[in-house]
Amino acid sequence: MMTDQLQRFLFDDFEIRGEITQAHETFKQCINNHDYPEAIANTLGELLIATSLLTATLKFEGKITVQIQGDGPLSMAVINANQNLEIRGTARYHGDTTGLSFLDLIGKGNLMITITPEDGERYQGIVALEKDSLAACLEDYFVQSEQLATKISLFADSQATPVQAAGLLIQTLPASSETHEEDFAHVCALANTIKAEEIYTLKNDELLFRLYHQEEVRLFGEQPISFKCGCSEERCLSSLASLDAEEIKEILAEQESIDMRCEYCATTYSFKEKDLQILLTADNQTPH
Repeated sequence: MMTDQLQRFLFDDFEIRGEITQAHETFKQCINNHDYPEAIANTLGELLIATSLLTATLKFEGKITVQIQGDGPLSMAVINANQNLEIRGTARYHGDTTGLSFLDLIGKGNLMITITPEDGERYQGIVALEKDSLAACLEDYFVQSEQLATKISLFADSQATPVQAAGLLIQTLPASSETHEEDFAHVCALANTIKAEEIYTLKNDELLFRLYHQEEVRLFGEQPISFKCGCSEERCLSSLASLDAEEIKEILAEQESIDMRCEYCATTYSFKEKDLQILLTADNQTPH
């Protein structure tokens, strides 16, 4: 069984690079316990794969957030990741999403890519969601923000057993060759022949050989991808510490416990009065 991973590759005879990724188990953990409709889960899976490809492409140390916002049934979908490809994600939706296209799900909306480096300034790029797929919208983003021709293929199937998610990115390098546009079109045409079952199940070297056996392709080492939420009792208590002691007491009087549910992994943390004694002491309250 293949583990979740991303690999970069390079065409030795063309000024073109690429990335290929599978994240089946990470996708499974992102949608576990959420009961998303198929269209929502699959969009979140594509966004997860897109984020892993972006994380490797943008070459930074820190965190990246890739978020969809719209006025359609899918009001928000977000994936957070870091440079180690530790990923989490969630979505918010309403109404019936059965049979809706990508644009019908989103309505009028934007794709926001926010990069928060460990050192340096925070950066945010925004592109309108006007194409008929997430992949096409991301290709627009690269043309607008990086001036680099990019081909992206995203696959996600939340109904498969087990669930599947994978993707491919092909991107030009700063070029001087007179045949560069022709080379890129050739590589993309072959990428368009990929079937979902192939990218889900074949090893990366096998898939790239099947696509590009007439080209010289150099495949680099694997980078693991994993689900990591980061929620904890300590973080919940830190959030509750922003409330006044009297407000906490009022909530406890009404419902006997304070329950906090993580939007990402769906874990519920329950706190009774005995668990919150330190917050109920006036001396430990943070001034407002």
